[in-house]
Amino acid sequence: MAFTDYFDDVQHIGIPTSDLKVAEEFWTSLGFTKTGDFPVGNVIFMKRNHLVIETWQQDEVAGKPGAINHISMNTSSADEAFKAAKAEGFKLIDSEVQSLPFWDKGIRFFNIEGPDAVIVEFCEIVK
Repeated sequence: MAFTDYFDDVQHIGIPTSDLKVAEEFWTSLGFTKTGDFPVGNVIFMKRNHLVIETWQQDEVAGKPGAINHISMNTSSADEAFKAAKAEGFKLIDSEVQSLPFWDKGIRFFNIEGPDAVIVEFCEIVK
């Protein structure tokens, strides 16, 4: 299978913040609801319809125009997607699939670098 067969949609957009409480209030005022709150990493997820924003505190680019850290694509198999990305010569940022204790059973993810150092994450929510 080709790398493009391993993801199906945008999963979330990662936007750093200098103040998590202010960010939560802002996204709430735009009709978003908090769907995830993870003390590990000081991260929250805010959702409105299909759009999910991941925001976290203390990132060096927070507060600057265009401070989107990454766009995340949904994958059902981070391991297989990683193998395909590597085989097709994408510029891998991570040397292996990473894990974090988000959601009920965690996430598995890796990042590639696009033009102009754009970070594209491929994330599997473990079920």
